[in-house]
Amino acid sequence: MSLMSKLLISTLLASVALSANAQPTKEVLLNYVKKAVVKNPQIKVLDVKVIEAKTDDRLKGWTILLTTMDLIFNKKSIHVPETIFYKDGLVASNLLDIKTGMNYRNEIKPTLPDSYYNDEHLLFGNKDAKHKLIIFSDPQCPFCQDTVPAILDAARDNPTKIALYYYHLPLLRIHPVSGVLTRIMHIAQKEGKTEMMNKIYALKINPKETNLKKILAEVKKQTGYVVTEAQVNAKEVKKAVKEDEEAANRMMVGGTPTIYIDGKIDKARDGYKKLVSFF
Repeated sequence: MSLMSKLLISTLLASVALSANAQPTKEVLLNYVKKAVVKNPQIKVLDVKVIEAKTDDRLKGWTILLTTMDLIFNKKSIHVPETIFYKDGLVASNLLDIKTGMNYRNEIKPTLPDSYYNDEHLLFGNKDAKHKLIIFSDPQCPFCQDTVPAILDAARDNPTKIALYYYHLPLLRIHPVSGVLTRIMHIAQKEGKTEMMNKIYALKINPKETNLKKILAEVKKQTGYVVTEAQVNAKEVKKAVKEDEEAANRMMVGGTPTIYIDGKIDKARDGYKKLVSFF
């Protein structure tokens, strides 16, 4: 269980004073989050922002609020996604299907905005390609290493079929080295050295490494790519990666790789194969 999972304890069902068809006010949402979701007294709840309100044919009468909680913990500002279901004056953090065990909290995600398909994040393919892919990934994530390089190759080799948009999501609690590696990848992409993406995914390095000089030396040794400390520490580079993380947070992306094909999550992570198949 992650630190954040331990800190944020959700209740299954909480009663809130709502009329049958009303959408809860921000005051009501804040009150609910403070009383039923964030119970750790060391965490201060600043705000709850509704990203999107949705309905689902499988959940008759329920409205799903996809939100972001703005919190302060250890003097640091953090933004945590929270799904809230409400119906007839009742609020739930989870809705479980008794027959299947499916948790709708894990099934319902925000609608992917068209703004995510931008030139800044277009890595391979033509932007008018038949299909659009978005990847949120960490080059040190084992699942990403098994999956993403092949998708990069497919997009590179089929520019009229796939436009691939790439977002960095370094999982720093698991592999801190990704903080530097994602910045190096961003720099390489800006320089047009997109072949570095696959090379960074193949990099053999201690995932816990945080020494910048050692990381840069290892990248040079294994890939031949030379990046300076000044480049990696540039404000605009750090800002770009941070904005990618915020984009993932807005989409409630918590794991890597998360892949969207034409706006829909590809849970199997192999949907790209059908896009380039000749059969």
